[in-house]
Amino acid sequence: MIVRKSPAEIAQMGRAGRIVAETLALIGERIRPGITTAELDAIAEEFIRSHGGSPTFKGYRGYPASICASPNDMVVHGIPGSYTLTEGDLLSVDVGVTLGGFVADSAFTFPVGEISPESERLLEVGQHALDAGIEQCRAGNRLSDISHAVQTVTEEAGFSVVRSLVGHGVGRAMHEDPQIPNFGAPGRGPLLAEGMTFAIEPMITAGSPDVVVHDDEWSISTGDGSLAAHFEHTVAITEQGPQILTGAAVLLR
Repeated sequence: MIVRKSPAEIAQMGRAGRIVAETLALIGERIRPGITTAELDAIAEEFIRSHGGSPTFKGYRGYPASICASPNDMVVHGIPGSYTLTEGDLLSVDVGVTLGGFVADSAFTFPVGEISPESERLLEVGQHALDAGIEQCRAGNRLSDISHAVQTVTEEAGFSVVRSLVGHGVGRAMHEDPQIPNFGAPGRGPLLAEGMTFAIEPMITAGSPDVVVHDDEWSISTGDGSLAAHFEHTVAITEQGPQILTGAAVLLR
């Protein structure tokens, strides 16, 4: 069942989303060659807690960290640790914050120093795919219109969408109904309505859509070693159209 939110609940999610966005902005300022993903995790946790939030990911099904930090060919769920960033890396950072009983969730893939033209294009297309998915978050559309928009932008650019991972509803819980694939024909699935809140999150690769799960049972990488990018916003469907609740992260673009 898709849980619709009241305007007051959406506003509370927006307050959580502001902390998410500011956390991502702070991480973006600190990313540089030589810093470890564990250091970034500590920076994020301190910031989130100092602003009254809780890091949603920490302890979720046993996850040990406050953020997910996934370099290069790692698509999602990378556990922060000793990995040291180097010039030319890509780093996907996923942040969730719980505040006042509601969750907001966002991700951004950062360049580390100077990156290759193909890496730049992958990041650009990932952001365009996210924008296209968000644009479909309008009352009267169907859920698969979001999926189709993400797929179209990604594949027209020559990249692949990961088909075994999905976006999701979000609200009082980090994962609510519905699941939102990043591919599919338009005009299918539930009718979108005001008050629905979704985490839209294209996960795209420069090669095959296939992925592998690491031995830690969290980290997921591309099966062929190709680069990956992950972008995500929490979005509410309103009478005026899509409202990005983690929208300050747009300033990073």
